[in-house]
Amino acid sequence: MNFDLDDQQQMIRDSAREFAEKEIKPVAGEFDEAGKFPSEIVKKLGQLGFMGMMVDPKYGGSGMDTISYAIAMEEISKIDASASVAMSVNNSLVCWGLETFGSEEQKQKYLVPAAKGEKICSFGLTEPAAGSDVV
Repeated sequence: MNFDLDDQQQMIRDSAREFAEKEIKPVAGEFDEAGKFPSEIVKKLGQLGFMGMMVDPKYGGSGMDTISYAIAMEEISKIDASASVAMSVNNSLVCWGLETFGSEEQKQKYLVPAAKGEKICSFGLTEPAAGSDVV
């Protein structure tokens, strides 16, 4: 089995690594101390195409493969868990669900701006008698 990254995957890795080092690392501690959501970082992640990595380009996504998504997540996560969780929730829980199960109207209204990082999305979870504590 070949585990070498193709040219696009290497580019994604390098872009995510450079972004994390230059844009996130200098401010991550401040955000953690203040308990502040990294909204400007998330907006920039969207501009780079990282908030809708596997979403079809017709819906504002990057149309990339799962390996590229995992590589980008790894690079962002190395520097800041908060930014990577925001990226993960948007890609995996929000965009995937909307693209897979949403109506065309929902895709246009919610998926397109979510995939572009123009809207901040989240999810809700309730587990009576359990305790995931997904915060």
